[in-house]
Amino acid sequence: MSSEIMTIREVAEYLKLNEKTAYRLAAEGEIPGFKVGGSWRFKRQDIERWIAQKTTEQKDER
Repeated sequence: MSSEIMTIREVAEYLKLNEKTAYRLAAEGEIPGFKVGGSWRFKRQDIERWIAQKTTEQKDER
């Protein structure tokens, strides 16, 4: 999983989610991704930035 571009399966594994949940989150625009030929792809950098942002938001809510 060292590739910069990840598939839905790889991002689901990385986030420890079910693939269907990852697909739903991507389709709803909750996680940053893009489609190539109908298949979702994710830049690892964008996912890591999204995680950091969500972590910061949760800390701010406390």
